[in-house]
Amino acid sequence: MTFFRKTSFGNTIFNNIPLVLAPMEDVTDPPFRVLCKELGADWVFNEFISSDGLIRDAVKSKVKMDIYPGERPVSLQIFGAHIPSMVEAAQMVESAKPDFIDINFGCPVRKVASKGAGAGMLQDIPKMIEMTRQVVQAVNTPVTVKTRLGWDENNKNIVDIAERLQDVGIATLTIHGRTRSQLYKGTADWTLIGEVKNNPRMNIPIIGNGDIKDPFSAKEALEKYGVDGLMIGRASIGNPWIFKQIRHFFETGNLIPPPSLQEKARICKRHLQMSVEWKGEKTAVFEMRRHYCTYFKGIKNFKPFRMKLVTAHSAQEVYELIDRIAITDFEAFEGSIP
Repeated sequence: MTFFRKTSFGNTIFNNIPLVLAPMEDVTDPPFRVLCKELGADWVFNEFISSDGLIRDAVKSKVKMDIYPGERPVSLQIFGAHIPSMVEAAQMVESAKPDFIDINFGCPVRKVASKGAGAGMLQDIPKMIEMTRQVVQAVNTPVTVKTRLGWDENNKNIVDIAERLQDVGIATLTIHGRTRSQLYKGTADWTLIGEVKNNPRMNIPIIGNGDIKDPFSAKEALEKYGVDGLMIGRASIGNPWIFKQIRHFFETGNLIPPPSLQEKARICKRHLQMSVEWKGEKTAVFEMRRHYCTYFKGIKNFKPFRMKLVTAHSAQEVYELIDRIAITDFEAFEGSIP
């Protein structure tokens, strides 16, 4: 199995099998996407955009179309249950000039799926296909799809779905190796992803997603199933270095050392700085609370710093805490912060 395979995804060509940052709500905003690009991601996805929110001119939806210069190629992903709304939203998203427009048929959360959007569309395959056909016809930007194996254990119909999505013109298909009913529980099943990739009827690139958490799981996925790209989601949270680690392993067969405490502090601080620039200080400091501790997960005696980080109200306070973290000997730390 070679890890150096040139592949075309729509109008974009990757010289190596791309490592792709998955779309994650409240995570993959422009600052985090830029960090992941700088640390080895080849292709990034935004937080998904509600088609209904976008056409209602909702600020929260519109701001998700922001694209930083350093993050291309980038996909803007939309979701919704109504075909006319999805068509209109796709045309609006195209005005932001993404490299790809992605349709989310994979989000399993109740508030999305119960309305027939996201993975909820797996209960109405004809509508899924018709929605995709109309979106593809409405825009000039390559359209891609991200979905799951099926609705539940008794309805793993991704092989048929993949053929039908290809037939209506999508450029690339990403498959998460779980059903909707599994949510994010259990182990991702890559066997059906492999069946789609090796189906002689399929001629579009297939990206595999699910449980890629380190260089070894990435290598196994490529060697066993031959996919054209790997999408990495939860394993990147607090660990944007994962892309660099996997690429280095593919290129050399060797592992690079994990980031030092000082490097973690530097990247965490840069993440906050970019967030402040994009969202403003108050929002950035509050929303970054979900990220601070992931950067320093597993550090002995870290709890007092964690409590300070998640209660800080100013960027300067957080910067000073991160600087303290970078020089603290946690093995000898006695649990109090002056």
